[in-house]
Amino acid sequence: MRGQHQSSYTVSIHYDWRLYREDIAGSIAHARMLARQKILSIEDRDVLIKGLTKIREEIESGEFPWRHELEDIHMNIEARLYELIGEPAGRLHTARSRNDQVATDLRLYLLRVTDETNELISQFQKVLLHSAESHMDVVMPGYTHLQRAQPILLAHHILAYFHMLNRDRSRFQQVRNSADVLPLGSGALAGVPYLLDREFVARELGFTKISSNSMDAVSDRDFVIEYLSASSIMMMHVSRLAEELVLWSSAEFGFVHFSDEHTTGSSIMPQKRNPDIAELARGRSGRVFGHLMGLLAVLKGLPLTYNRDLQEDKEGLFDTIDTVQNTLKALTESFAGLEFKVATMRDAADKSYSLATDIADYLVGKGIPFRRAHGIVNALVRTAEATKKGLSEMTLEEYQAFSPLFGTDIFKVTLDSSLAARDVHGGTAPQRVKEALREAWRIVSDTES
Repeated sequence: MRGQHQSSYTVSIHYDWRLYREDIAGSIAHARMLARQKILSIEDRDVLIKGLTKIREEIESGEFPWRHELEDIHMNIEARLYELIGEPAGRLHTARSRNDQVATDLRLYLLRVTDETNELISQFQKVLLHSAESHMDVVMPGYTHLQRAQPILLAHHILAYFHMLNRDRSRFQQVRNSADVLPLGSGALAGVPYLLDREFVARELGFTKISSNSMDAVSDRDFVIEYLSASSIMMMHVSRLAEELVLWSSAEFGFVHFSDEHTTGSSIMPQKRNPDIAELARGRSGRVFGHLMGLLAVLKGLPLTYNRDLQEDKEGLFDTIDTVQNTLKALTESFAGLEFKVATMRDAADKSYSLATDIADYLVGKGIPFRRAHGIVNALVRTAEATKKGLSEMTLEEYQAFSPLFGTDIFKVTLDSSLAARDVHGGTAPQRVKEALREAWRIVSDTES
């Protein structure tokens, strides 16, 4: 019983089976290289490749005979290869260790996954751009401290998330660059006593670089940490958007309406429409952060080179990949179905004293220093609040009670004039936002070419 428990404790096949494609691809490239270097016969190479191809087909068709007592994906494939082709299977592991084999598998896997992740980010970005494009004239309040601050265009707000995601794309591309190093040929830790052609294997597998130090190659998991780090930052951005959508869908804001398929009801309150997808996206950011901290804790005390602790690099990674990709898919679909309550948003901007800064700037234009103008408008707003008036509802006499410099042109300060005044690169002026939208589409187009 004790032996069975110990054996199950070390098993990883229930999660590392996901590396089967990469493991088989690495083995096929290794067999070709061994034959090319005359370490393996052409006949053995061909029968090995045929057997490995058969195993891949079995796994993908669901016919592969998984054996949990063999612990991991590597030993499961090797054992099945023996069953299929006999003695030549034993020659495949020449000049190779499970240490450099799993490092190769994991790097290959992340090369593929980072491309998939960036494609999903790109799809989400396109949905954001389509939404910004179709809401170019929608005015809403911008916020600081979750208090209404200044009027902005909704499209400008949406584009802020586009740029966050664009930085995320860059980070995942860096992850890909970091993973793009072939460790195979490092052996267990010291290299191998065979004349290998590592450059050939790299070309076969799509790597552009080979590792420079065998000890570092088998123990390095920086590229996994980088994926977890990039994922954590991206999920932080996603969580910020999700939080805003949760707030905006509440009756207190009333800015957005989720489609029925992206909300759920309450088990007791018939009227409820809960923004579950946004809430789950916000909540699942925490589990991704946890996986990053978990792997950092695993690696921080490991002496060179390989230690079994490194087996703990995969479950958190795989869960992070699933969480990130499923979240991107769900939010992309959910955001595409959002209905923005444009009248409510404009009304919120109009009735929130969000033109106070523009009125202060008006006084600056009359020759008053900004700090003094700030104080005048602060007192003006306090009075308006006390009398329950909006700034647009105040009379000229009420304005002039705070400064004789107010003239009838104060009534030209409106939401639209405020937006138009922010005519700087990166500002919320309509023309600038249109330019920013065109540039965003160009960025998306360039990443696809």
